[in-house]
Order: sequence, then C-alpha cells, then structure tokens
Amino acid sequence: MNTPQIVEAVLFASDAPLTPDEIARADERLDEDQVEEALQMLKAEYDDTQRAFHLTEIAEGYQILTRPEFAPYLERFDNVPRPNRLSGPSLETLAIIAYRQPIGRIEIEYIRGVNSSGVIRTLQDRSLIDIVGRGEGLGRPLLYGTTQRFQEHFGFASLDDLPRPDELPIILKDRMPLEEGEGNQEKEEIPEMPDPGDNLEEKQPDNSVDESAQDVVL
Repeated sequence: MNTPQIVEAVLFASDAPLTPDEIARADERLDEDQVEEALQMLKAEYDDTQRAFHLTEIAEGYQILTRPEFAPYLERFDNVPRPNRLSGPSLETLAIIAYRQPIGRIEIEYIRGVNSSGVIRTLQDRSLIDIVGRGEGLGRPLLYGTTQRFQEHFGFASLDDLPRPDELPIILKDRMPLEEGEGNQEKEEIPEMPDPGDNLEEKQPDNSVDESAQDVVL
C-alpha cells in the first residue's frame, strides 16, 4: 500500500476530521510530513477529476465530504443523515458566544434582552458550546465558548474563518420570538448592567435583520 491509499482509507472510514498526526498512527512508517504530502496529492486528484467529494480542512483536521452541489440529490434518501436546524434564538445565542467568547450567561442575556438559560442548555446538549472557565466577577460565573463540533458543523478550519460581522444575516441585539421546545425562556427583566466597554464592541454584527434567517441549517 502506498501512503496516499492509506491516508485515503483512514479518512474514508472516519466520521470526524483527523489531523495529520492522527492519520500517521495508521502505520508506524508514516510521519506527519508524509501524511501532509499525501493529503495534498489526494486533494489535487479529487479536484482535477471532478469527483463528487472533496478533501477539506475543517476543525483543525481533514475530512472527505460530499460536495455541496450534490446535496439536493442526497436529500431524496431517508438513510442519508439530514442536517439539524437551529431556531432563531439558538442561532442568535450561538453567534454571540462565537464572537465574544469566553462569555457568561448574564452578559448573553444583557445582549439578547431575554432569559437564555434554556437556549444555552440546548447548545450544550448539541455539543456546540461548552464551559471553558469561570469569570472574575461576583460568584465567579461560568464562561462559555464554542467547541470543535461547532467548527465541524459550520465547516470552519478554525475560528479565524468566522464570517465578518457585516456578512451575518442576523442581528445579535434583535429580540427574536422564542420557539417551543427550547426551555422556559419567557421574556423577563434583565438587571441593568454598566457599559460593557470597547471590548464588547469588537466583531459586533450590523443592525439589519434578514427575516429569512429564522431557520438556519446547521
């Protein structure tokens, strides 16, 4: 077996992105440089021959994925996994966490203007966010950040691939209606907080709302 074949077999069998170091464990004769070279060869081969799948860098690893233009054909089959959808409140909360992490629940609620405990639990259950530390304030509140699963689902090689704020189809400060099934999130008064400062203004999305973004495929 040559190196590209071994690398291809490992990637084909994996349901999650793999780093070159992880792929190299398949054979004691492999090292990261050999794997990297094989990865580039496979990527070029798939592109040159216009295969229905491609090798993509995602979540700090590599994965073989079906090209997006073939999605309509796959949707006709019940045994093909279907993408989950995020409601407006979930997407809104996830965007706040992604752009301002690490961030605590009170700060999220200050931005959204509504109780967000249920939405945060939903995002945790889907492994899109996780607790990444504790704040320095009163009670040392839990701080949340995105996970590798978040990068996998959105196809980001790293957090540097997040869209620019002016490209987002939602507004973080807009109060969107809550959907059933996301916990008890009726609007409640949020304690007034001091000016969050310049650090909270970084990467702030623009103030226009695209109503078509109420349901976004994850």
